[in-house]
Amino acid sequence: MTPTTIVIQGANTLGDVPGLSAAMQRSGGAIDVRLAPDGAALAGALPGADVMLGWNFAAKDLQNVWHRADTLRWIHWCGAGVDAALFPGLVASEVTLTNARGIFDQAMAEYTLSLILAFAKQLPQTLALQQQRSWHQRFTETIAGQQVLVVGVGSIGQRIGKMLQAAGMRVDGIGRRARAGGDSFAAIYGAEALNERLALADYVILITPLTEQTRHLFDANRFAAMKPEARFINLGRGALVVENALINALRDEAIAGAALDVFDTEPLPYSSPFWHLPNVIVSPHMSGDFVGHANALADLFLANLKHYLTNQALVNIVDKQQGFVP
Repeated sequence: MTPTTIVIQGANTLGDVPGLSAAMQRSGGAIDVRLAPDGAALAGALPGADVMLGWNFAAKDLQNVWHRADTLRWIHWCGAGVDAALFPGLVASEVTLTNARGIFDQAMAEYTLSLILAFAKQLPQTLALQQQRSWHQRFTETIAGQQVLVVGVGSIGQRIGKMLQAAGMRVDGIGRRARAGGDSFAAIYGAEALNERLALADYVILITPLTEQTRHLFDANRFAAMKPEARFINLGRGALVVENALINALRDEAIAGAALDVFDTEPLPYSSPFWHLPNVIVSPHMSGDFVGHANALADLFLANLKHYLTNQALVNIVDKQQGFVP
């Protein structure tokens, strides 16, 4: 029996992917693994391969060597967002694409709540004053009853909605179409209602996938539609936002603040104004990363691999035309 050949993109050793070595041993030779830590190695590893694990979800070298993928049938991408993999050649192909939907939901919901509390309770200011040894007592806000708009109502957005509702906030969602909110939202509005709902929100959470339809979704007009007291939180992708428009809105105090975990260019350049704007919280694309998340990612892939090897249905199949798991 010919073994199934798996290319691990973005891994230097088998140990980079927890549980992979053990899975190879258990397979009794049914799988063969090729490591491809960079683009050059990926070009050499793809010919004749059946499966690719995208271990480095941000890497965009697959498009450059796509012509080398002559027998590929399935790609599993270790990110909830698959924008780095959705180039025209892959979209048009018959290769199945799956993702890590569900792995990051709880961590990102907790991170969202922590950012809202940081704004409401002035935690950045408190830490700065502590460094100055300055005793400056002041009033802070309560979050119960405040209005949240979650733009993007997939599994992460739903978990965010549930957590913020549990904290006493009123949460609506924006999806492609209007529908009932279920357990996560008071209501889900269609994309055409975005500006209308922005005008009512105290916090705007951006977590929609990056597609050609959502690229630069938040521009000067969107920020102008928000309340001056509102805070903007982007946990999706940097390219969802026109960054200069956001910088201007923050400098002009058109909105009260922003917490940004994703940027057009990552790492964020030293010269970026976001670093020193007083009403901005910057974090290095870490909202979904938690202790043990590599194990969770590997476990999901290995469970899906078992499905693949036994001709069972794969989980988390991405609609490549829409750019996400329906």
